[in-house]
Amino acid sequence: MTKARAEAFSDGVFAVAATLLVFSIPIPDPKMALGSALLAEWYSYAAYVISFVTILVIWVNHHATLDAMRSFDRPLLFLNGFLLMTVAVIPFTTGVLARSLQAGQDQSAASVAYGLSAIAMSLAFTFINTYAKVRNLFTTPFSLLGYSLGQFGYPLATVIALFSWQLSLVMYAALAGFYAAFPLIREAQLRRRL
Repeated sequence: MTKARAEAFSDGVFAVAATLLVFSIPIPDPKMALGSALLAEWYSYAAYVISFVTILVIWVNHHATLDAMRSFDRPLLFLNGFLLMTVAVIPFTTGVLARSLQAGQDQSAASVAYGLSAIAMSLAFTFINTYAKVRNLFTTPFSLLGYSLGQFGYPLATVIALFSWQLSLVMYAALAGFYAAFPLIREAQLRRRL
């Protein structure tokens, strides 16, 4: 089975999910001055940016993961489908989070919902990587740190959301930053060794 079809379908899901994120930003209240109304939505912008960066990082790392595999089989297609299902729910949890932040209520519950979707995404990535590692499908070294930090970080941020939704949002953003930076650092180290 070729990876090209799986990648094409995956790219479509990523593109739709990233595009749908913009709908988590409410249209300004026409009864308010436009400048004030736009500034009042800063929580929505923050949720949008965190989620867009998260989807971007998942997409980039997804491509790197698939590129590092020598073959792609039916179980991997299903595991990839599970990952895509978790990506597709990100616009929903982002919208819930943005609306709760804007309304000033239920922020902890919304942050927990966001975290639960991130935990599912992290599990899906871990399933893909574990399967590929066990089947010796990787053509490059496997990084346990890179693929396991989310297994601890996202659940921790989700539990923290019960007590401090602000800190959990910082942690979600930091995890997105880590997953953006870590592969770049790792690739630079691999290039230096070669």
